[in-house]
This record gives sequence, structure tokens and C-alpha cells, in this order.
Amino acid sequence: MTRPKVLFLCTANSARSQMAEGLLRKLAGDRFEAYSAGTAPTALHPLAVRAMAEVGVDLAGHYAKSVTEFLGRMNPAYVIFVCETARRTCPTTFPAVGATELAWPVDDPAEAKGDEEARLLAFRKVRDELTARIEAWLRTPEVGN
Repeated sequence: MTRPKVLFLCTANSARSQMAEGLLRKLAGDRFEAYSAGTAPTALHPLAVRAMAEVGVDLAGHYAKSVTEFLGRMNPAYVIFVCETARRTCPTTFPAVGATELAWPVDDPAEAKGDEEARLLAFRKVRDELTARIEAWLRTPEVGN
């Protein structure tokens, strides 16, 4: 049986989309194939790795990927935008035919200011917000239990 593919998109693919990918794998088990990408990828943020490790999600093998890596190679069932910039620019660069598009914009924790602890708090906040959104989404009738 083919599992539905879920592609999380943001701009840099350094935190939000990576965190969402890892969380979906943890929370949904093998119900989906989870992926993430960015419209202008940079590098995986070390505080994203740290915040996710706190809840048992290992992002160590993850790396920032461009959405263009998936063009013509994937037909996702769901495309979930975790930032508004990616949502505005991706429809022209990633035409997901038949995909259900969802917008879950969250603040970019990589833009947080302050010392390391203050910035880590921003990553934890985003992690917890994404966890709540994914848990709620998994309970919807469209996705099923």
C-alpha cells in the first residue's frame, strides 16, 4: 500500500519545515512519507536539532533541500506551507497537481534575538506549535485516525 506523501515547505528549510517533517514521522508513525524543502535553502539550524532532540526527534541526518529537488519526482498528497513567504512563491515553482495545500504559518525561530537560551525558547515554541497543529490535523476526518 502506498503511503500518502506530505511535503512541508518554508523558505530556508533550516528549522520550521525540518521540525514539522520530524514531528510528523514521530506522531503519525508509518502512515505518511514525510519530506521538507525550502524555496531558498540554507543549512539546518543547530538549535532546531537541539529543540527536537528534547522531544526524542533526531534531525541529525537531515539537511536543507531545495524544492526543486522534488519537481517532477514527487506528487505529494499534501503540501503544507509553514511560512507565508514560501506559500506566496511556491505555487509558481512547485505545481503539486491534486495535492491538498494547507497553510500553517509560524514565526521563524532562526530570526529570534538574544542569548542562546532566549533563541532556544523560540525554537521550542515553534516545535510545540507545530506539534499541536500536526496532532489536530491527524484527528481531522480528511486524514483519519
